[in-house]
Order: sequence, then structure tokens, then C-alpha cells
Amino acid sequence: MSYLEVAELPSLRSPVLVMAFGGWNDAGQAATSAVRFLIEGWSAERFASIDPEEFFDFTSARPTIRLAPGQQREVEWPSNAFFYKADPALSRDFVLLLGTEPHLKWRAFTGAVLQVAQQCGVTLAVGLGALLSETPHSRSVPLTGFATDSELAARLEQLRIVPTRYEGPTGIVGTIHDACRRQELSAASLWAGVPHYLGATENPKGAAALLHSLDILLDLGLDLGGLEKAVADFERDVAGAIARNLEIAAYVQELEHRSDALSEEEAAAGAGGAELPGGDILIEELEDFLKGRREDEQQD
Repeated sequence: MSYLEVAELPSLRSPVLVMAFGGWNDAGQAATSAVRFLIEGWSAERFASIDPEEFFDFTSARPTIRLAPGQQREVEWPSNAFFYKADPALSRDFVLLLGTEPHLKWRAFTGAVLQVAQQCGVTLAVGLGALLSETPHSRSVPLTGFATDSELAARLEQLRIVPTRYEGPTGIVGTIHDACRRQELSAASLWAGVPHYLGATENPKGAAALLHSLDILLDLGLDLGGLEKAVADFERDVAGAIARNLEIAAYVQELEHRSDALSEEEAAAGAGGAELPGGDILIEELEDFLKGRREDEQQD
């Protein structure tokens, strides 16, 4: 049974597959924001998708209704869509997969992804992810990663991307990566650590860190100026929210001191040992602050 809906396969030059999935693999929406940045910045063209019917529990990931032109109501289903970018200015072409982690039939879903990769002639698959860590928002984003071959792993280390030692439950990115290894398709994963106390807040700083490393790794020549401005605005707004709560400010300052004392490997692993408090209070403070800021801007 084919789960793919393909309009027309593009003709590509040794393409790289870059993918990210919303959900468990995507703390702070950093990974999906990074791939969305590429899709929008490159005006990448959609050419295929995976039918969601077999892979989602629609009571958990409900389809949404939107108003279409003419006031018609349309249903939008959970999406896993493939885009491509063919540009002779780049050293090779790209396939971009932006989607949502499925609930069901992961092996069949992984097979569908690799089927597209094979049909497009993909030579390297790169999965992006983001996880919650003890890193404070005011410090650089810790990056971890791994690769299926030694040459690629060495390139990651040159970028100061710490090899991960994680063992435990995995997401769809890990499942696809393992399938690539089994099929002898070169693969790598890049993961950004985002502050645990901002896990539900969109984090452009995590996305920027992933894109910066991807830019160097694959020689993309990206213009990240607009995103860097979003990072500066994000840091300013978070700092403003934290300043409104002395208890949270003291905790973040403690995290900063701890982070400054850690090695890169320890920071990437989220070391520190202290019990982590929940982020509900800070998230509420941040949302209130941002809401007030948006209202002030509208009044101006």
C-alpha cells in the first residue's frame, strides 16, 4: 500500500534531505521553525506528501477548519509535506520535509520517507530536533549531534557539535535515522538544547543555532539577518518577563552561573544535577508580558 501522494518527482543533483517534525522532537518549535525558514526563504516547491489517514489519531491531533475564499469551510489535516529546492548556485539540491510526528505505524511512515528519498536520489539525510535542557536563554545554544559515518561525524565535531551519549526513548527523527543507517544512506542529526522553562514558547534562538550549523555544514550561504533580529527581540522580551519576577530571576541567574562553569560537553548534556522546577509560572509571565507589549504597539 502506498501512503504517498506525489504530484511529480523533481530532477535533482545529489540532493540532501533536511527534515523536522513537530511534537516530541521539537522543543520550542526550534526544529520546525528552521526547516520552515528554508522553505520560505528558498520559495521551495511542494511536490509530495504523506497521507495522514493511517498515521494519526485524529482525536489527539485534530484536523482544523479554516475559511477559504468565498466563505467556504475547508478541513486541514495534519501534514507531512515534501518540498524541493533546485539551484545551480548551490553545490547540490535539497529536499525539505516539514511535518508532524505520527502517532501510529512508525515503520510504515519511515518507509514512506525513505521511498521519497530513494526516488529523489538523496545522498544525505539530516534530521533536525530540539530538546529541553538546563541551558539559560541568555547563553549560547548547546548543540548535540551524531552521524552514521566517521567523516561526517568529524565535520560535526569541527563545528563544536558535541556527540550525543543519549540512550532512551526516541522520536520519529531517531527512527528515520536508524533506517537510513540500515540502508547505508549517510545521515546526521542536529539537536538544539532550549531552556526547559520556555519549552512551550517559540524559540527563534534555537532555530538560528540549527540553521547556522547547517549553513556551515552544507555551504548554504544563508542570510540569517532577519532571524538574528527575531533572536534579539526574543531575548529582550524574555529578559523583561523574567525581571518582573524576582524568584524566577534568581533561578535563571543560578542557571547562568552553573552554565558558565560547565564544559561544552556537560552543557550539551544538560548536566548540573539540580532538580528542575516547572516552567508554568515563567511561561505565564512571558505570555502576559508579550500580550502587553503587543497591545502597546497597537496603540502606538
